[in-house]
Amino acid sequence: MAAVNISVRARRNEPSDRLIRRFNRKCKKEGIVEKYKERCMAYVKPSEKKRIKRRKAKRQRERDEQKRQKYLKRAKYNR
Repeated sequence: MAAVNISVRARRNEPSDRLIRRFNRKCKKEGIVEKYKERCMAYVKPSEKKRIKRRKAKRQRERDEQKRQKYLKRAKYNR
């Protein structure tokens, strides 16, 4: 498991609560909290495992589709 360093720089005139929200959003997107909970929890119900597995598969399919669309778009212009 690779270490992930997330940093958020304050924008000009940005309130601290918005900065914290952006940081939390980035952490959630990277799945840091879920990974931590996964490692620390002793038992996960089978139904929860299935739900997590489905969620991961859906996210991976979406990423693959985005990459495919990006590739097709690039290929269309390089003809």
